[in-house]
Amino acid sequence: MKILIFTEGTILMHKNAVGHARSTIVRQVMEQESSVKNYAEYVPVGNAVDKIQKWQEQSGEIVYLTSRRTDKEINDIRVVLKKYNFPAGVLEFRQEGEEYKNVAERVMPDILIEDDCESIGGEKEMTYPHIAQRVKEKIKSVVVKEFEGIDHLPDDFSSLFR
Repeated sequence: MKILIFTEGTILMHKNAVGHARSTIVRQVMEQESSVKNYAEYVPVGNAVDKIQKWQEQSGEIVYLTSRRTDKEINDIRVVLKKYNFPAGVLEFRQEGEEYKNVAERVMPDILIEDDCESIGGEKEMTYPHIAQRVKEKIKSVVVKEFEGIDHLPDDFSSLFR
């Protein structure tokens, strides 16, 4: 089972978000707080590392999707995932001319986990709503509130299909 997990806002957040309520974190992003664009210092949201590790132990193939596009920013996210010991997985990003839906359609995950993009415009910025209908039927969408994390999702990822 292939699990595509969006990084920023879903399992990673800017460092100055630590210790704040979700509503404050959303406001920080909307107001472009100073650490929001410092991708090299992003931190995990909650216990995302442990949750993803449990899924990988159940033969989940982990694929990460970043919003970053420049080589430096993509590498910053790659380094953060390694620094915090996120389970190994490919880090996907939008190639020239691609939208998130194109990446998802190329990767073809069984499960797509993303946040609701509250701070940047909501559904119009999400991945799943824009995927071709014929492909949507093959992908289970799991949407979490931005910066809420994935801790509340089941340890047994197969139960996400129920």
